[in-house]
Amino acid sequence: MKRFRRHGHDSQRDKLKQELYQFNKTVEHGFPHQPSALGYSPDLDLLAIGTRSGAIKLYGAPGVEFMGLHDENATVTQVHFLPHQLELVTLLDDNSLHMWTLRAHQGVSELLEVGRFTLTGPPGAPPSVTRVTTVLAHSSGELLLLGTEGGHVFVVEVPGFRELEERNISVEDVQARIPEEYAPRRNLECVEALQEKPLNPRQVLIGYGRGLMVLWDLDRQCAIQYFLGTQQLESVWWMEDGEHILSSHSDGSYCSWSTTDGDVQSQPEKQDTPYGSFPCKAISKVLQFPTKQGPPFLILSGGMPRASYGDRHCISVIHSKTHIALDFTSRIIDFFVIREGEQHTGDPSALVVLVEEELVVVDLQTEGWPVIQMPYLVPLHCSAITCSHHVSSIPLKLWERILAAGDLQNTHYSNKPWPINGGQNLAPEPPQRDLLLTGHEDGTVRFWDASGVCLYPMYKLSTAGVFHTDADPNDNLNQGAEGEWPPFRKVGCFDPYSDDPRLGIQKIHLCKYSGYLTVAGTAGQILVLELNDEMAEQVVSATVVDLLQGQDGFRWKGHARLDVQEEPVSFPPGFQPFALVQCQPPAVVTAIALHSEWKLVAFGTSHGFGIYDYQQKNVALARCTLNPSDQLAMEGPLSRVKSIKKSLRQSFRRIRRSRVSMRKHQTTNAAKLQEINARLEAEALQEMELAPVQRRIEARSSDDSFTGLVRTLYFADSFITDSAHNTPSLWAGTNGGAVFAYMLRLPPVERRMDDPVTAHQAKEIQLMHRAPVVGLVVLDGRGVPLPEPLEVAHDLARSPDMLASHHLLVISEEQFKLFTLPKVSTKTKLKLTAIDGSRVRRVGVALFGSSRVEDYGENSLVVLTNQGELHVISLPAIKMQVHHPCIRREDVSGIASCVFTKHGQGFYLISPSEFERFSLSARWLVEPRSLVELPDKSTLDPSKARLRDDGRGYDGRGVRGVSDNDNSARHVMEHALLNDEKVLQEIQKSLEGDGGDTETIISKSPRPTF
Repeated sequence: MKRFRRHGHDSQRDKLKQELYQFNKTVEHGFPHQPSALGYSPDLDLLAIGTRSGAIKLYGAPGVEFMGLHDENATVTQVHFLPHQLELVTLLDDNSLHMWTLRAHQGVSELLEVGRFTLTGPPGAPPSVTRVTTVLAHSSGELLLLGTEGGHVFVVEVPGFRELEERNISVEDVQARIPEEYAPRRNLECVEALQEKPLNPRQVLIGYGRGLMVLWDLDRQCAIQYFLGTQQLESVWWMEDGEHILSSHSDGSYCSWSTTDGDVQSQPEKQDTPYGSFPCKAISKVLQFPTKQGPPFLILSGGMPRASYGDRHCISVIHSKTHIALDFTSRIIDFFVIREGEQHTGDPSALVVLVEEELVVVDLQTEGWPVIQMPYLVPLHCSAITCSHHVSSIPLKLWERILAAGDLQNTHYSNKPWPINGGQNLAPEPPQRDLLLTGHEDGTVRFWDASGVCLYPMYKLSTAGVFHTDADPNDNLNQGAEGEWPPFRKVGCFDPYSDDPRLGIQKIHLCKYSGYLTVAGTAGQILVLELNDEMAEQVVSATVVDLLQGQDGFRWKGHARLDVQEEPVSFPPGFQPFALVQCQPPAVVTAIALHSEWKLVAFGTSHGFGIYDYQQKNVALARCTLNPSDQLAMEGPLSRVKSIKKSLRQSFRRIRRSRVSMRKHQTTNAAKLQEINARLEAEALQEMELAPVQRRIEARSSDDSFTGLVRTLYFADSFITDSAHNTPSLWAGTNGGAVFAYMLRLPPVERRMDDPVTAHQAKEIQLMHRAPVVGLVVLDGRGVPLPEPLEVAHDLARSPDMLASHHLLVISEEQFKLFTLPKVSTKTKLKLTAIDGSRVRRVGVALFGSSRVEDYGENSLVVLTNQGELHVISLPAIKMQVHHPCIRREDVSGIASCVFTKHGQGFYLISPSEFERFSLSARWLVEPRSLVELPDKSTLDPSKARLRDDGRGYDGRGVRGVSDNDNSARHVMEHALLNDEKVLQEIQKSLEGDGGDTETIISKSPRPTF
C-alpha cells in the first residue's frame, strides 16, 4: 500500500513537472556567424542569408524570422528565390542544389527543405563540366539555368528538379559562330553570369570568364548576338530598356554595350575606369537604375586603386554629381537594391549590403544617403562581448527614459522606416519589458530590448570618457577629408579594435527600481552610475581601495590602473557616472553586488573584496582573501605572455628536482603520503555520505592557484548572530571554498549622511572539499529566496517571512548545501558530481509558472554545468527536477557566456555575434510565429512569360512531404557550432525517422549530350 501511494504521488508530481518545465531552443538573436550568401525576393519582401555552416535564414518584417539547416555541413554559396513562389533554391559548395519552401501549418509558416539535386557528368568527364558557378531563377518560376565551370548551361525544371536535356546549352554550340579572329574563342572559361533580358524573358545573356557575352534564345535554341569582350568578366547587368548591357571587369573598368548594333560587337559603346588609370582591383558587381528625375544611379563594388587602397572594402554609389565610396570594415559578400512601387520598378529607395560582420542598409532617397537603423540582425559583436546581464520586468518609466536617451544617440540615422516588411508577425505581444545588457571590450555597455523575437538596440553607454585613452576625440571616422579621392565614407558599426583592453567590462548590475547601474572592468575599476535626462559636466574622482591590506611579500606584476580624467567631463543624457572605485592591485573585477536601498556596492577580485558606500562616497570594508602561497594571483591576465623556452626550462627543472628528491627521501615520503591520504579520506568521508553510484568529491589543496578569488557576492537581510534579530549582511564566496559573512550596521535615515556604515565579520564557512563557491542564496521562513532590493517597497513582491528560521544555500561547483541560520548547521545537500563529473558553471534563481493554473508557480534553481547540461533543482527541498542537454561540452565560451532570466529562460553565445535563446518554462516562451503568403496575383508583373505551355502549375511532383517530426528537427538552432559529425548524423536520423510518410528525392540528371 505504501508503494502504491508513493507511485501515485510520483505520477502526480510528474504531471506537475510537465506543467512547469519544458525545454525549447527558441530563437537566435544577432548577426549570423560567417555569412556567405545573400538573396532577396521583391515579391515576398523577404531577405535570405546563407552561412558557411550550412544554415539558411529568412527575415521579413520585424519578428518574421525563419531558420533552416542543410544536412550537409557545407557552405551556402548562392541563394535564389523563385519568382512569384514561396520557394527558394540554395547552392552549396559541394555542388548540391536544395529546394526550400515556406509551408503553412496550423496558421504558421515553416521553412522546410523539400528536395535536392546534383548534376552528374558523363563517365570520365572532369568535375568542371558540372561544377555550378552561377544560377538563374527564371521569371516563369518554373526553370533554373545552371552555368558551370566547363562553360555549359544546364536547364532544370522546378520544383521537380528534372533536367530538360534538349534545352541544355553546350559550350560547343556557343563557340560555333564566334569569329575566328576572337582570341579567347577556344577557351571561354566558366560561366560567370546569367541574366534574363527585360521585357523578353525568352532570351538570356550568358557571360563567360574570358569576357565573351552571348544573347541566347531559349525557344530557337541558338545565339542571337555576340559581345566580344577581352577583359576578364566579373558581372553583367541589363539596363531596364533591354537595349543596353553593363559588364564589369577584373581591371577595375565597366563597359556599356548596345543590343541594337548588329549580331557581333567587338567594341563596347563606352568604357570607364572610375578610379583612374592606375591598376585597379576588379569591379565584382555593377548595377544601374533609372530615376524619374533623370540621372541614373550607378552602384558598383570594388574597383579601388590596387596600390593605395587595395585593402579597402568599398561600394561606390554615383548619382548625378554625387559620388561616394562607402567604406566597410569587413569583406563584402553581396548587395542588392530595393525599389519603390508595387512592381518594384520605381526609383531606388535603399541599398542593402551584406558584409562579413554586419548588414548595412543605406537610404538612397534622403540627402547624404544616411544609414537606416536595423530592427534586427544588429551585430552584437561591434566590439567583442565580455559579459552580459539580464533584467526582467522593467518598470515603464525607466524603460521610457532609456529609450529617450537612446533616441538622442540615433540622430545620424535615416528617418525612413525599415524597408523589408514581408510576412506577418503572429507572435503575441510580450507580457513584460525585458532588458539584456552586454559589456564589451571597448568599455561600452549596450542595452537591448529582449522582450520579444527581435533583439533591438535601445541605448549605448561608454565608460571610456572617464579615463585617459589613446583615442582622439576629434577623429571622425564617418567622413573622409574634403577633396579626398576616392571619396570614402565609413559606414557600419563593426569595430573590433579597442583603444585599451583595460577598459573591457567584466561585470554589470542594474537596479530597475532606482535606476542605479554598476559596471566593473578589467583594471579593477568599478563605476556607479545614475540615470539623468539632462546633459551634465562633472569630475569623477576615484576612491582607491587597497585589497592587500598591507600584506608583505606581494608585488603586482600585471597591468597598471587606468588614469582618470582630472578635468570635468561632459556626459550626454543617459547613465552618468558619479562615483568610481579603483581596486589595488588593479586586477579584473570578478564579482559585484548592488543594494540600492542601502546605497552600497560590493566588489571582489582575485585578492579580496570590499564594500563601497556610494551615498557617502567612502569605503566601508576591505578584506584580503589572498593565500600566501598564491603568487599566480599577483600576475594580471595581460602579463602572462611568457617565453616558451623559459616555461619549458622551468618545467624540466621541476621534474629533475622532484626525481632527485624522490630518490633521496623515497621511504620517508611514501610514509607521509600514506598518512596524508588516509587523513584526507577520513575527512572526506565525514563530509560526504556517499551513495554506491556516486563519484566521490575530490578534496582540493589549499595551495591551488587563485583560492582567494572572489566568485560571488550577496546582500541579505537575515539572521546572522541570533534568531531573534535580523540584520543586513554581506556574504562572499571564494574559489577556495570559503564563505565569509559580514554583519552591516546602517545608520538611521536621518543620520545616513553623517554616520559611517560599519561591517563586522560574523561567520566564516570552509567547505571540506574546497570547491569554488559559485552562488549564495538566503531562503526565508517559507523557503522562498529573499526579494530584490526595493522590490517589496514597490509592492512587487511579498515581504519575506521573518518568523520562521532562514536558510543559507551554498552552491559550489560540485554540490548544493543548505545550512540553517544563524547556527550554520548542515540541513541537506545534493552532490552534482554524482553525474559524470559535472561541475556547476552558471546558476540562477527562477520562478516557473504553471501552464495550466494561472496563479501557481514554484521557485527553483537553474544550473548549467561544464557538460553543457541544464538542471532545474527545487527550493527549498534541493531535489533534482529535470535536466536537458543544451550546449556542447566542447563549447567552453558558450557555457561561460550563459545568463539566466528570472522566469526560466536564458541566453548564451553560439558564436561571437549570436545569442541562442532557450526556455525551460512551460508558460513563458518567446519564439517566432510568422505567416508568409503570396501577394495578390494582380500585383505581379504581367510581362513575365511562362515557358511551359501545358497549363500545369506547381503540382508538387518530386517534392518530399515533411512530417511534424521533420519540423521539430529543423528547429536545430546551434548551426554556427555544428561541426560535430555525430550531431549532424542525429539530425539526419530524425529527419528520416518516419520512412512511411516522408520521401527524400535526390534527383540526378542524365548524362549531358556534349
